[in-house]
Amino acid sequence: MYKNKKVVVVLPAYNAAETLEITYNEIPFDLVDDVILCDDASKDHTAALGKQLGIQHIIVHENNKGYGGNQKSLYNKALELGADIVIMLHPDYQYTPKLIPSMVNIIGEDLYPVVLGSRILGKGALKGGMPLYKYIANRFLTLSQNILVRYKLSEYHTGYRSFNREVLETINFNANDDDFVFDNEMLSQIIYQGFDIGEVTCPTKYFEEASSINLTRSIKYGLGVLGVSIKHFLNKLGLMKSVIYKKMK
Repeated sequence: MYKNKKVVVVLPAYNAAETLEITYNEIPFDLVDDVILCDDASKDHTAALGKQLGIQHIIVHENNKGYGGNQKSLYNKALELGADIVIMLHPDYQYTPKLIPSMVNIIGEDLYPVVLGSRILGKGALKGGMPLYKYIANRFLTLSQNILVRYKLSEYHTGYRSFNREVLETINFNANDDDFVFDNEMLSQIIYQGFDIGEVTCPTKYFEEASSINLTRSIKYGLGVLGVSIKHFLNKLGLMKSVIYKKMK
């Protein structure tokens, strides 16, 4: 709890057995009330390890629903459990759980309803081993997105995010894509609905066990990201009416 606000960490997992334990053990349980693990039809023993670690809320997808589909299950479950603050943390140990107290504090003190862990603020990305081509693509896409959605973030592509309950109850995240573009649709929805976003500097680690997408999927992702931003821009002008911008509350 943080000032009587329930804190829930959600872990979107796919073949995360090698890194789940080290990630889980760094979660500050003096602050975090619940952890939800969603195993998206992993081929390893991710779900079994989660149960062994004592995670009480484990969702197992019999068929792979994708990165976005995984998050939908997690956010719906977190709301069902009465979460007031939700932190989405990748269980591949690419992002440190040690930033959870800072993110919770910012949301819990009503400074920002959304907080992102940015790899770009400071020198976290390249220092942590982000491939140069991914760094350049990140900077290009972020610049384009800032222009199109008329906001200013250091990056839109971090997988370390936290939200207050109102945000998750307001945006139509269940209408989003089930693949990796889901993350960008969420940020687009958040900005579209007028919520402010805070950022904290986040170190990151790139290593063999950390999840990543190949070049082909990276190109598909980049095109999808630009598509989301253009859709946002056209909806703001009243030239489109997309269901993802439907306000839920």
